[in-house]
Amino acid sequence: MPRPEAEKRTALTLGQKKERGERIAAVTAYDFPTARLADEAGIDLILVGDSLGMVLQGHANTLTVTLEQMVYHSGLVSRAEPAALVVSDLPYGSYHGSVERAVESACRCVKDGGAEAVKLEGGRKRFRAIEAILDAEVPVLAHLGLTPQSVHALGGFKVQGKLREKAREIHRDALELEKLGVFAVVLESVPQELARRISADLRIPTIGIGAGSGCDGQILVFQDLVGFTGLYLPKFVRRYADTRAMWLDALRRYAGDVRAGSFPNDAESYHLGRDIDEFLK
Repeated sequence: MPRPEAEKRTALTLGQKKERGERIAAVTAYDFPTARLADEAGIDLILVGDSLGMVLQGHANTLTVTLEQMVYHSGLVSRAEPAALVVSDLPYGSYHGSVERAVESACRCVKDGGAEAVKLEGGRKRFRAIEAILDAEVPVLAHLGLTPQSVHALGGFKVQGKLREKAREIHRDALELEKLGVFAVVLESVPQELARRISADLRIPTIGIGAGSGCDGQILVFQDLVGFTGLYLPKFVRRYADTRAMWLDALRRYAGDVRAGSFPNDAESYHLGRDIDEFLK
């Protein structure tokens, strides 16, 4: 259950946080225990990200993630009943074809995965899909800048908006997305000056990742911020702990104790309290 003193975050209340000048703290989570931790920490928004394809599955990008996997992991997170708003990523291919498929995908994440909103990548090419999902009463979190599902079209994971025309496009799309009715916009890997301008021009919140401090909120991948991954991290990721070293030390000590015969000991084992030979007769 959510912490008793915590107000349930919604698409509406996150917008109100911007009106009050309050920053939004967001993080990814893919399972029940991580969602519970995020809730205890007072996180405002939990994104069940398709980044799980890289973080949990070990792929080079997010393109292999399926809708079924997103529904499954959204269910694990929503089962924690966090006070945070639970947002599910729509994976690659689940909204790129027909508008009907986009709505069906979003509804699956809500009905079967327990999500309270969905996120999808892209600007004007996705406007029709976004409108249809909003018509189905599902809140939408937009995503501009570096859109990882477009990794091949972008030529890699590169900063977006450094050229004038691309910066103008991102800015225009953000303004149009607000008019469509999305409740917030993720800005990923864009110059901080552009992110600050967009944040000032929008009434809805912006949530940055690699977009500087001018956004109305920030999001990081949980495993990155707690130092659980040994992979390369972009310079915008701040590690708040080195839990990988802690886990590695615990596993090594456990393996050593097993091999030395010191785990388990008698105090850590169950006892019959009778002579085994007599017991088995």
